[in-house]
Parts: sequence; C-alpha cells; structure tokens
Amino acid sequence: MQSPSFTRSYNLPRSILAKSGFSLLEILIAIALVALLASVALNQLTGVFGDNQKQAAQIFVTSSSELALTRYRLDVGNFPSTDQGLKALMKAPTGKEARWKGPYLKELAIDPWGNPYKYKFPGTRNISGSRSYDIWSLGEDGTESNDDIGNWTNSSQ
Repeated sequence: MQSPSFTRSYNLPRSILAKSGFSLLEILIAIALVALLASVALNQLTGVFGDNQKQAAQIFVTSSSELALTRYRLDVGNFPSTDQGLKALMKAPTGKEARWKGPYLKELAIDPWGNPYKYKFPGTRNISGSRSYDIWSLGEDGTESNDDIGNWTNSSQ
C-alpha cells in the first residue's frame, strides 16, 4: 500500500508538474543580478582600500624598513650600500657573512602598487640622525614624481 502523500503528488496533472522549479532563463537572470551586485560592491570596497595604499607605503618606509635596517646596521656595522640594496636584508652580502644574522625581513617587500621599494645609502633626501638612507615607493604612477612616498616625507602629506 502506498502512502497517501505519494499518491497525491503522483496523481497531479502533468502540466502542473512541468511548471514546478526554475527555467534555465530564470536561473541565468538570477546569476547575472548577483554578479552585478557583487561588482558594484567590489568597486565600492576598492575605493575604501585605495586610500589606505598610501598609508601602507608610508608605514613601510618609516617604520617597518627602519627596524630591519637598524638591526642590520647593529649586526654588520653599517647600512647596506645602494648597490646591495634591500636584498642585503634577505641574504648576506659578499664579505659580510660572518656578522650578518638575518634575514631581517620575511620577504623582499613590494609597495601596494606592485613595485619594489627604492633604496639609497647614503641618503640625499633623508640626512637626519641615524636614518641617513633614503627608502621610497614610486607611488601609484610607478615613476619618479611628486607622488613618491619616502622616509623624508611628512606623514601629513
């Protein structure tokens, strides 16, 4: 003997059973709407995070790199030369292996726009105190210009 609910659904007219569920067109429209809403939301989030890129670069050139370079200087005796660059924080330069106790960074940093940070020792722009090296990001445009973010720049700019 069959259950009553099975009998009822089994005896429904074929036209009612065929219309239940979503058509392929309805599903595609729903997916398109979800994709549209997701793209609008991502565009809004990009605007929010875009302003933080400059701050992230500023923090690296003034704080994160300073700690790594100071530790390097304490171990080796001086900052890496311009030729050695920031790579000296990852691998001991030739002739410095005995005193080098790195790596001083987990990985060679790139700025928020995907470009490597620039480094120069002795510095020509930041010549104050113990940080007599220049380290900077080329900024959003990726070229030397007024939007560069360096350790000589005030954080208010």
